[in-house]
Amino acid sequence: MPNISQPSACQTVITTFEMTPGTCQDLLDALTDAYDNFISNQLGFISAGLHVNDAQTRIANYSQWQKREDFQAMLRSDEMRERNRRIHQLCRSFEPVMYDVAAVFDA
Repeated sequence: MPNISQPSACQTVITTFEMTPGTCQDLLDALTDAYDNFISNQLGFISAGLHVNDAQTRIANYSQWQKREDFQAMLRSDEMRERNRRIHQLCRSFEPVMYDVAAVFDA
């Protein structure tokens, strides 16, 4: 489970995927398989979460990495490049963006 704190010692990556309701479950399955069988075993991986909107037209992925270089190395691996080709076929677009935690609010 992601732990959001500020200041944060980890690299946060938020990726948004845009797709049709007809491909949402297929994309969710592909992303879940990628995390279960590859991404979660990569150097520097800390945690991740997948979120689906009500209309099933967007998936948001929040992931945490020890260092930005760890995330970049995972993306550049042959296996992830192949997986991303499949993921790209299931959605209109996806964009991973690295963020720094600026503030955290709790109840």
